[in-house]
Amino acid sequence: MGFTCGIIGLPNVGKSTIFNALTSAKAAAANFPFCTIEPNTGAIPVPDDRLPKLAKLAGSAEIIPTQITFVDIAGLIRGASKGEGLGNQFLGHIRAVDAVAHIVRCFDDENIIHVEGSVDPLRDIDTIDTELLLSDLDSVQKLLLRIDKPARSGDKEAKAQQDDLTKLEKHLSEGKGARSFEPGNPEAMAAILANLLTGKPVMFVANVHEDDLASEPKVGGSRPVDKLFGYTEKLGLKLVVISGKVESEIAELNRDERAEYMAAMGLTTSGLDRLAVTGYKLLNLITFFTVGPKEAHAWTAQAGSKGPQCAGKIHSDFEKGYIRAEVIGYEDFITTGSEAKARDAGKLRVEGKEYVMQDGDLVHFRFNV
Repeated sequence: MGFTCGIIGLPNVGKSTIFNALTSAKAAAANFPFCTIEPNTGAIPVPDDRLPKLAKLAGSAEIIPTQITFVDIAGLIRGASKGEGLGNQFLGHIRAVDAVAHIVRCFDDENIIHVEGSVDPLRDIDTIDTELLLSDLDSVQKLLLRIDKPARSGDKEAKAQQDDLTKLEKHLSEGKGARSFEPGNPEAMAAILANLLTGKPVMFVANVHEDDLASEPKVGGSRPVDKLFGYTEKLGLKLVVISGKVESEIAELNRDERAEYMAAMGLTTSGLDRLAVTGYKLLNLITFFTVGPKEAHAWTAQAGSKGPQCAGKIHSDFEKGYIRAEVIGYEDFITTGSEAKARDAGKLRVEGKEYVMQDGDLVHFRFNV
């Protein structure tokens, strides 16, 4: 499945509506809680202006963009950490994704009920955050019970981990998510923190009325989206403002009609394109390219990945038999105009197994199996 971003939120905030538009899938979208029971999954292309430019220079017959997978997860209600509603399924599905897109309702509509009775983005966020924190707190307390015996018997590693877990338990009890916790032994705690719900990278998505798309949200404003914007600004979190209704309409149009419709709405890009790009950045991903007459292909890798790992994204044999990578930076390729000219200009580099791939690298992998 690759890198996944889970779409979460209270029931009836527009998760499935946005997901339908996002993936052109047919996830059920109805006016009652728990319409989405099993998580629907869809991979969508990530817009990248570099790819068509590379394809044009290389005369590529086909363009293949990177993708990010979104998972539409059932709506959560108060008490989910204790198994209320579909709580256990919801929490389990979040645990399985790499990052979270939290959809927050910022629109009024008397035809769509709100499970809490009114639109209040900060209250809704608190409802979900509380359930995630309680679930994490329960997980950490169980780990502490499990590690108590080896720690008391003198196991130094267990004792060090016990100290970190005790501090983490206090941190969570104070209402702070695991993503802001700084362990004494990061390496030993990495797997534990990655598995906690509040340790997932998160972005917020304001689902607004179409009239609210015309003006940017502002700190101190009176609209629900303004309150959400103030919250994310204070915490340094990413916010994408979209209208599920508008995106659903855009998704039904062809390419030319979409451009016309967005121009009429005062939009330069669709909200869903911005959501895909923001999700990609949230997951700390980079893009590298393979380009030739047959295709211009964008590939995804975790930032910090080395040559062999990136080669393995194309084929496992490339990683097993990795010899070297012939690399041209994106700007160098654009400036020179071709691989041959980049080579003649000394812009093609030969990199070994320790080379850390950079975003925008054009690569030929040399391997032998």
